[in-house]
Amino acid sequence: MLAWHKISQSKKLVYFLLAAIFIFSLLPQKVPAEETMTLRAAVARALKNNHEIIAQKNSLASQKEDVGIAQSNLMPKITLEERFLRTNNPTYVFMSKLNQGRFTMQDFDIESLNDPSPESDFQTSLAVFQPILAMQAAIGIDMSETAYAAKKEEFFRKQETLVLQVAQTYLMAQMAAEYINVAQKGVEDASEHQRIAEVSYDNGLGLYADTLRAATAVIEAEQKLVSAEKNLKVAQRSLGLLLGLEQSIEPAEDELDLALHHLDFYTKNVQTRRDIQSMQLHFENAQNNLRLNEAAYIPTLGVGSSYQFNDKELPFGSDGESWQVFALFKWELFDGSKRHHEKQKAHYQVAETREILAQLMDAATFQVYESFLEVEEAQKNLSLAQSALATAQEGQRLIRIRYENSLSPLIDLLDAQVSLDQARTNVLMRGKEQQLATLRLLFKSGIILQELGIEAETPENNN
Repeated sequence: MLAWHKISQSKKLVYFLLAAIFIFSLLPQKVPAEETMTLRAAVARALKNNHEIIAQKNSLASQKEDVGIAQSNLMPKITLEERFLRTNNPTYVFMSKLNQGRFTMQDFDIESLNDPSPESDFQTSLAVFQPILAMQAAIGIDMSETAYAAKKEEFFRKQETLVLQVAQTYLMAQMAAEYINVAQKGVEDASEHQRIAEVSYDNGLGLYADTLRAATAVIEAEQKLVSAEKNLKVAQRSLGLLLGLEQSIEPAEDELDLALHHLDFYTKNVQTRRDIQSMQLHFENAQNNLRLNEAAYIPTLGVGSSYQFNDKELPFGSDGESWQVFALFKWELFDGSKRHHEKQKAHYQVAETREILAQLMDAATFQVYESFLEVEEAQKNLSLAQSALATAQEGQRLIRIRYENSLSPLIDLLDAQVSLDQARTNVLMRGKEQQLATLRLLFKSGIILQELGIEAETPENNN
């Protein structure tokens, strides 16, 4: 093996770098810390980063381009065209020479007319056409603008749906965190019961079986705590997923305080719900489609002009020049009853859309009514759960005293503890159920963004 002092400086540097890389690889890598967010901050982040919202923005931008496409049907069309022709067809040879300005008296020779030599022709034309009367194109613009407006309402409704999903997931993550406290209290209580059972056994006042049963209760409580910790991580990661992030989000400890108004307050807002507004616009477009089919009976009118160059040898050459101005009047008098059937179809589509709109409005009113009752039910259940918790706490305290004084068996204390654990969990769940029911009521009323004080993302923020 070579001595260290005989190794060159460059090789020593390489060895040092390799050693440093090896040592660094053994160090524990820092995992990205969880970010703590309030509900409003989480919603704002989701409205900007959620993949479905971004996809919906692009879909909306695509729909807007249809307006420009429809408007182009009334704009002038300018066409530049270059053609090349080589032929010995008598008619085309005759025409090519005339267009090129090369026609002479010799070209009237009968033999030349009947059997001409092959000729080449480069034809350059610049044409302009302007529609004057095109009712279907004009109605098409109205339909494209209405369709875009309907799509925009759907985009806003999609944001409201996302806000509800984020708020629900946020509350679930909060509940998962709070349930850890409940599970920890259960472990503490079970450990205390085990201590009491062991003290009683050591003093000859209890059974060894009681200590085993109490130890089993501790293990079961610890298992609940392990599951609670797992559920918390899943909920936090699920929240991050909705926000378009690759990390977990920890909800802040802020409380969602949403006041409950009278039922009429929510019912009167149903008419302005985004999905209902979108369907109203679809109904308008069904009526526009009827107008479009009626316009098929109206003639079309347009004007145009063209300037033409012809050359024997060069593209875009100008041996001969000519121009023309024209007007076009077109009226389709009979099409095999196609327009009649299309018009009848449009009538049925208007009736269909009208009924869908009426059904949606009725369903929305019912949904608000149902959601309002669910909020009232959740409030009452929360109050009952809180009363049950107070009763379970007092019952567990009394039975523990009785067990400590050898007046009750351990099984009574363990049963009381199970009831207390269930009561704690029930209060936590009922509290979140009330908040979730209120959020659903706001969503069904179409006012979830306003009540949470959140500004919707506008389509103009697409880029």
